[in-house]
Amino acid sequence: MTTEIDLSQLRTGDRLQRDLFLDNRSVPDAARYARIEAAEAEWIVPLVADIEADLPVLTSRAEWLAALERVLAEERDGAPSSRYLADESTREQFAIVVEEFAPDGLTEAQNFFPAVARLPIRAQMAVMRVMIDEFGCGNLAQAHSQLYRDLLAELDLPSELPEVLRDTNDETYAFLNSFYWMASRAVDVEYFLGALAYLEAAIPDAFAFQARACERLGIAHGRYYTEHIHIDDFHMKEMQTAIKEYEAARGIDPTKLLAGAILLSSLLGAAMDAAVEKAVAKTAGGR
Repeated sequence: MTTEIDLSQLRTGDRLQRDLFLDNRSVPDAARYARIEAAEAEWIVPLVADIEADLPVLTSRAEWLAALERVLAEERDGAPSSRYLADESTREQFAIVVEEFAPDGLTEAQNFFPAVARLPIRAQMAVMRVMIDEFGCGNLAQAHSQLYRDLLAELDLPSELPEVLRDTNDETYAFLNSFYWMASRAVDVEYFLGALAYLEAAIPDAFAFQARACERLGIAHGRYYTEHIHIDDFHMKEMQTAIKEYEAARGIDPTKLLAGAILLSSLLGAAMDAAVEKAVAKTAGGR
């Protein structure tokens, strides 16, 4: 099996987000890195600047925590797309959404690693405790990516990365690509810390909709979702520990934490909306 995605087959047309993901997942050289920087300068750098310009200036970690809780409270009831998935989607539609997010499920947390080297040691330890769980504490059967493979197999979907990339939405690629930038190239690592803190805090509520769909549709391998609901409460606390330790060692910009959270919230919400819209459109003839 090749260890690198076959770019020649997947690069067709002009799709910034897909091509950026492929470059992020490939062995870097000067030309590739130049493409990455050019794509990010066109897309995420101005996007984050716009988000930050619209935020109030936060002056403390307490203000960051209060702002994060407001974001989470606004999302707790779920978007219409999530409620549709939970309560109305067919098995075929649910499978389309599962395949849409396979590039995330099959590479879960791999794009976090570059951020670890940028953190002081105590903050590193908190983030690593999160990541160790993502990889099943070294037990393949418990690794989150393996749980996703089990779900894909039950739904008769492909389970290797090159196979699931051909029809992936730009919105899903953008969600994935954001972490490559935040972890590796964003000057301020607070964006990464805020985004991951948001993600770990939001997932228990967000994945409750997928778990509900699995129960309703009789899907046996919904453990990918229920495991996140179970473990991400612990991860949420660890990310706040990481932020606290980062502040103690280097000081912190809480506004950048919130910008990272808002960025990821908007990208993940857009990805879910687009995935459900695609699932409904693809099955419209049979409804």
